[in-house]
Amino acid sequence: MMQPLGLQLGEFGQTLIAGAPLVAWLKAIGIWAVLSVIFIVVQRVLARRLEALAKRTRTNIDNVIANALRRTRAYFLVGLAFYASVALVQLPQPVVRWGGRIAFVLLLLQVIRWGNGLITFYVERYRKQKLEEDPAAVMSMQALGFIGRLVLWTLVLLVALDNFGVDITALVASVGIAGVAIGLAVQNILGDLFASLSIVLDKPFVVGDFIIVDNYMGTVEHIGLKSTRIRSLTGEQLVFSNSDLLNSRIRNYKRMRERRIVFTVGVVYQTPKEKLEKIPEIIREVVEAQERVRFDRAHFKEFGPSSLNFEVVYWVLDPDYTLYMNIQQAINLAIFERFAQEGIEFAYPTQTLYVYPMKPVEASASPDADRQAQA
Repeated sequence: MMQPLGLQLGEFGQTLIAGAPLVAWLKAIGIWAVLSVIFIVVQRVLARRLEALAKRTRTNIDNVIANALRRTRAYFLVGLAFYASVALVQLPQPVVRWGGRIAFVLLLLQVIRWGNGLITFYVERYRKQKLEEDPAAVMSMQALGFIGRLVLWTLVLLVALDNFGVDITALVASVGIAGVAIGLAVQNILGDLFASLSIVLDKPFVVGDFIIVDNYMGTVEHIGLKSTRIRSLTGEQLVFSNSDLLNSRIRNYKRMRERRIVFTVGVVYQTPKEKLEKIPEIIREVVEAQERVRFDRAHFKEFGPSSLNFEVVYWVLDPDYTLYMNIQQAINLAIFERFAQEGIEFAYPTQTLYVYPMKPVEASASPDADRQAQA
């Protein structure tokens, strides 16, 4: 006897697949399809609107959110919809558990894309701001971005293995031991690498600065991951490892705002006291007559070996070395002229030799006495 069609479909719908009726599977598939379409449409609409909003504002928050939405992939949204559908329909627990694991793996992949996009966003932003004025810093920042991506991938991999029941404790321990061994083998390279990052972040100097390191001086040409290159005044290139450079005392003349100048003028000892008293005022007038100069002091400092020495201190209100030399030359010429007008003589190294006459030797009394003395 033939059974009714509705009864046949009902029995077919109760057919078990992986521990769940076929009807439940069809319902889950329908919810999965609907949620997938909704998630994808919402993601695209929000991404377009936030991108349009980000173009009209100057803040970075909306740019970051728009970038994250743009990097959200359909496979993540479909996996999220799948997990939601199997959870709503209440399929068997193993199906829900594996659905959750699959969705979690897709979430981790999406986190990698979000993290990579965030790192790329800030590296590109830094590159656009610093490319012309400090290209070496841009290269080091890109290296820092690579390290950030490597750390992100490592963490995501460990979390994924832990989610699938893999004991990562022993793995982390073995990786740590291997890392220590590798670190000891390449500690100098790693030291220079982190020193390069320290230079980029702390900025004790940048490309174009004139610096002095111990007895070496020159202009910074390149800041690399391992070494920094300096062009010396005589033309050759000096190469310093970054770690050695940071362990040294660095004098950065590019950061100088004013230049303090100290020089000495010596006059002869025969200079009268009245003229000695006029010398500081003469020097002050000469220095203050120059442009971009601030006079500090001029004093009769000391009695030298062959001169009476006056110490002069003034400030050049600009760090340019050529400007300082031009001003010093003008001061020297003006002092020479004023001293000539006042009749003041410059001292130069001299020595005075005093000769004392020796007493004459007395003559002997007689030749016989001399012969007796010799005997």
